[in-house]
Amino acid sequence: MEITSILHRAITMQASDIFIEANIPVKFKKDNQLCPLNNDVLTTEDTKQLISQIYEIAKRDVDILFNDGDDDFAFSIAHLSRFRVSMFKQRGSLACVIRIIAFKLPDFQELNIPEQLIDLGDQTNGLILFTGPSGSGKSTTLACIIDYINHKYARHVITLEDPIEYLHVHNKSIITQREIGNDTNCYLTALRASLRQCPDVILLGEMRDHETIETAITASETGHLVFSTLHTIGASNTINRIIDAFPANEQPQIAMMLSLTLNAVVSQHLVPDISGKLIPVFEIMIVNPAIRNLIREKKIHQIDSIIESDRQNMVTLDNSLLQLYQDRIISRETVIKYCKNNQYITQKLG
Repeated sequence: MEITSILHRAITMQASDIFIEANIPVKFKKDNQLCPLNNDVLTTEDTKQLISQIYEIAKRDVDILFNDGDDDFAFSIAHLSRFRVSMFKQRGSLACVIRIIAFKLPDFQELNIPEQLIDLGDQTNGLILFTGPSGSGKSTTLACIIDYINHKYARHVITLEDPIEYLHVHNKSIITQREIGNDTNCYLTALRASLRQCPDVILLGEMRDHETIETAITASETGHLVFSTLHTIGASNTINRIIDAFPANEQPQIAMMLSLTLNAVVSQHLVPDISGKLIPVFEIMIVNPAIRNLIREKKIHQIDSIIESDRQNMVTLDNSLLQLYQDRIISRETVIKYCKNNQYITQKLG
């Protein structure tokens, strides 16, 4: 079995992910459903051979996987696609999950991303966070914003990613893309270095520890526009996660810095429409003076009520779901399954 034929088949099927693991057939993920490539169950040796082929294509040392037990990287095949790979050991054998990434940058309108989010690229400084579970489309939305900046403004944009997913071509802007592990050791080192590289915009793939969070906040405080992601759900949870990442004696200072620098928190999810295709749904919080005061005073639990009351600029996840249901894009069952406040949704649905 050849890995290239598997990759070609996945793209033909418009799958989003490929699963290679011993004791099951190769499986594709499409619209949240798992579909087997065929009935051929992979052996331990089969998975080892397929994974070795990937390392050959990527020109990467497979010993990294054998020594560490995990390895994440991206590779491209000319005229086919780009792929993000997570390799790992499990139960004494090798396995991997491959995410398919198109060469062409996505069109935000085709993906149903609100223009309001793309317009966040018009800002010149501050911190903008995209949150949500893994695989919810955060990287894709951010790639659309960076592409918007690239075609509209003459800026130096530095992206720090692990691994690099979408490749940007210089247009009006200069796009510098650095991959953690290949171009630099870690997010913190790369972020600190980026501040000496005359950036206008910094895209930080993930804020993993309090040192990286503090440096990102400082960067946004000193006149840079910083985008980053967290694996949280909802604006209030995101702010609590950031503050709680610091020791108790530092939390008041971080809350103050965050109240001055945070511009927006967007929580993103993928839900099935009535045909089964996955579409994005968003909770959008645009930071206003009232929210800045709540962050400063650590009254984070009151933020949701402000998002609910300001429907001109903001929207809760539940109201986004309700709007999709009213537009007959998603089903009643999907609204109930993905909502945050079941009582509120039940009352609204009647």
